[in-house]
Amino acid sequence: MSPSVDPDVRVRHSDDVVARLIEGQLLIVPLVSGVGDLEDELYTLNETGRAIWEKLDGNRTIDEVAREMAREFDVAEEAVRLDVINLVEDLLGRKILVAG
Repeated sequence: MSPSVDPDVRVRHSDDVVARLIEGQLLIVPLVSGVGDLEDELYTLNETGRAIWEKLDGNRTIDEVAREMAREFDVAEEAVRLDVINLVEDLLGRKILVAG
């Protein structure tokens, strides 16, 4: 199954969420209804997810984020690209990230 997100797209954090680091995990809190998951009002990211989140600032493409992550964590770029795309797809679907 091919990813539905173009690796050349730039995404950024939604203005409708706030993120805070608590005990090593990034906690993302929606500020308006319709953002996130109706069953889970909070969304958390582990250390790797947090590193990806910090790079998704609207200035880098998903591909650029994957390359940076591969260098930082010394892992294969293709494996990281899939992880980044999967996270971006999930967060776009929850309206935690927005394109552009």
